[in-house]
Amino acid sequence: MASNTATATKNDLPAFIWDDALIRRYDLSGPRYTSYPTAVEFTPNYRVEDMVKAAGRSKAAGGPISLYTHLPFCAHLCYYCACNKVITKKRDKAMPYVERVLKEAAIQSKLFGADRPVQQLHWGGGTPTFLPKDVMQHLMAGYGELFNLQTGDDRDYSVEIDPREVDQDTLPTLWDLGFNRISLGVQDVNPEVQKAVNRIQPRDMTEAVLNEARRIGFRSINLDLIYGLPYQTPESFAETLEAVIEMSPDRLSVFSYAHLPDRFYPQTRIQEETLPSPQQKLTILHNTINRLLEAGYEYIGMDHFAKPDDSLAVAQREGRLHRNFQGYTTHSDCDLVSLGVSAIGQTDDAYFQNNHDLPAWEAAIDAGQLAITRGVGLSRDDRIRRWVIGQLICQFRLDRQQFADAWGEDFDRYFADELNRLRPMIKDELVADEGQVLQVQPAGRLLIRAICQIFDLYRKEGASQRFSRII
Repeated sequence: MASNTATATKNDLPAFIWDDALIRRYDLSGPRYTSYPTAVEFTPNYRVEDMVKAAGRSKAAGGPISLYTHLPFCAHLCYYCACNKVITKKRDKAMPYVERVLKEAAIQSKLFGADRPVQQLHWGGGTPTFLPKDVMQHLMAGYGELFNLQTGDDRDYSVEIDPREVDQDTLPTLWDLGFNRISLGVQDVNPEVQKAVNRIQPRDMTEAVLNEARRIGFRSINLDLIYGLPYQTPESFAETLEAVIEMSPDRLSVFSYAHLPDRFYPQTRIQEETLPSPQQKLTILHNTINRLLEAGYEYIGMDHFAKPDDSLAVAQREGRLHRNFQGYTTHSDCDLVSLGVSAIGQTDDAYFQNNHDLPAWEAAIDAGQLAITRGVGLSRDDRIRRWVIGQLICQFRLDRQQFADAWGEDFDRYFADELNRLRPMIKDELVADEGQVLQVQPAGRLLIRAICQIFDLYRKEGASQRFSRII
């Protein structure tokens, strides 16, 4: 084996092993598995009527729900961004959008059941804090009338925050509205990098928001970083990391920048020659994981880190971690009601997505209709494979008896072909087959997307070209 680095956890097992030869062999492209089947399998043949039936089945099953709202507005364009957004300085666009979201919410609350507890709620974007205070209050008051919002400590009500769009009222308003968790976009604290991506955000601005959030009582505060941006070097990113460790967020997301200017027009403003080389990017990632583990964070997987006492780390240790379109979550039993342009909803047996085009979404809502334009109904096999991929990507292990109890199937018989194709990974010590349990090994944690692809029926033909690289 080539260069090989291990970082030990408290029980003396390595949290991860970095192996250059294995990374070269397995660092192909692959899905991030925020869903299975993944969004590329969504089809325009999936109709609004199909979604209505799926929501009816969800309502009959009952249980808590998760409520997601996509708020697309941004006052500034970040050149690296690949999100569905509307760049505007006109704050008066927010209220008409929110009124339509509430019209859509009224339809969906009837379909899914207004009395079901909303255990998880998330505002994403875009920039949710683009919304003026009165618009935020209007949206949440509307949700309070249409859904069964919760006030208990076990609720997970989170919002994405751009520190540049925060005034003295923003955080107290969000707290009063029931939010208890925030995620701050940072990306990099280096001024040269910030200028190159058109996101000027001094460190003290980020720190002031984080400290104020802590003082108010927000928990599980997350910071987002991106590696692979223009003018980043291993040395410069190490300095950013030290600044972030000093701020001591509860969670960190460290995403790889994928430069795809043909697909995302804003990225055409980034000069390719200013980007770090693939080898530099790997070095940045390697150093970042080592440094964060050294600083006491746990590697949750798939770009995410958390302090040992954070609910994500606790859920992973207890085998309760789950993954959905917002990333890792502790609420595995929630169907997802999604509102706003391009938002994706989910039930136990279906995914469905709203129109990406803002005028088209507006027209559908104005006509009193849902704006679903594509989706997919899940077969039993899809649900079985989703369960398997979820176990691997969240808990880094799969228990054969647990599988048999959940699905009434013999794992080795059902996945005979997959286990055969897993053999090279077992030989390479990415995975260990311990009889009762398939255990992702320290060297396999970094390459978990490659391991999950073995169980992905849609990738069996090798059709991974539509995805980003694994690392």
